[in-house]
Amino acid sequence: MTFFYHIFLALFYFGTCVASLFDEKIRKFLIGRKGIFGTLKKADLKNKNVIWFHAASLGEFEQGRPVIEEIKRRDKNVTILLTFFSPSGYEIRKNYAGADVVVYLPFDFTWMARKFVRLANPKAVFFIKYEFWHNYLNQLHQKNIPTYCFSSIFRPQQVFFKWYGGWYRSMLKYFNHIFVQNQQSKELLASIGITNTSICSDTRFDRVYELASQAKQLPVIEKFINGHKAFIAGSSWPADEKLIIQYFNAYPNPVKLIFAPHEIKEDGINSIVSSINKKVIRYSQAEKVNLSEYDVLIIDNVGMLSSVYRYGYAAYIGGGFGKGIHNILEAATFGIPVVFGPNYKKFREAVELAEKGGAFPIANINELTKILDKIHTDKVFLEKAGTISRDYVADGRGATGLILDKTGF
Repeated sequence: MTFFYHIFLALFYFGTCVASLFDEKIRKFLIGRKGIFGTLKKADLKNKNVIWFHAASLGEFEQGRPVIEEIKRRDKNVTILLTFFSPSGYEIRKNYAGADVVVYLPFDFTWMARKFVRLANPKAVFFIKYEFWHNYLNQLHQKNIPTYCFSSIFRPQQVFFKWYGGWYRSMLKYFNHIFVQNQQSKELLASIGITNTSICSDTRFDRVYELASQAKQLPVIEKFINGHKAFIAGSSWPADEKLIIQYFNAYPNPVKLIFAPHEIKEDGINSIVSSINKKVIRYSQAEKVNLSEYDVLIIDNVGMLSSVYRYGYAAYIGGGFGKGIHNILEAATFGIPVVFGPNYKKFREAVELAEKGGAFPIANINELTKILDKIHTDKVFLEKAGTISRDYVADGRGATGLILDKTGF
């Protein structure tokens, strides 16, 4: 099976090279990987106390961030090496102050994994949620470097639990300990002989709770709202925006609407502007106008959404009409109800919060209209749902401390 894995890697690398000729994101994916070993040599990590964290993308990084920062708080002599697989994580967090070295993870070819581990010389390694790279894990195992995985969720449909998944199961045995989010994950791992596990929730609860306590005041948002209620559409995609715009085009009351699209692209922004029958302004143009005269504000930058949620009375979280919803906890921590599309069942927090009555999945405009009308007209319902959301996040905290206590940090 290892032979076929390397054939797959070679084909994947070749396909990526071809695709990079036509796609800017994939081009960044390749270009960013040039000079990684030179960066590690320059960092001279040989005699340093290196703790390596790997995140697939930005979402996984946000899960890992509280653990990184708590390790740094406990031991200022630690050197943090942070790697990303995807440009959407690396490009946004390549200057993250909490890490001493931030690079892409090289492809999982044997020689690359061997050289990376040698130059990084980590004393311990944390893989955040997912990302199981055979050659990296094998190299770490051979060198007896403690390796952990946290905030993980496992499902029966995954290859580890299939009759043909033996080779994949072997990778899980390389971890010294796996911290999972729920009892089902623990039981699934036990069914294949992986018992070095602990249930410790999701570190994102720690992160978003901290974000809420440190949320920035945003004068532009305050001027835009000007005493009105604001509905936040966070990490929205076109399918989400179509429904939200349809609802608010027909909604007469003076509610302010804030869009924070998942992808900041001119075509997408222009589509919002042309589809909605209200006065629209971009955040980047906000200094030039009297904001209180506008009904819709489009956040055309990255990085401020978690603070924007503090100004909302309710939020819609995008992605539910695609591969899956984005982070609902960033909004819920501010004590507001959240609404999202139908593809949410893989996200434990969304399922649990919906069952409790703080979140509301919808599948079409009729269902969106029903729940938003309820939120708008029933003050008791709104306050109860918001309290459920806030309490859910507060009660979920503590994973960071459990992980670091168990691993000896």
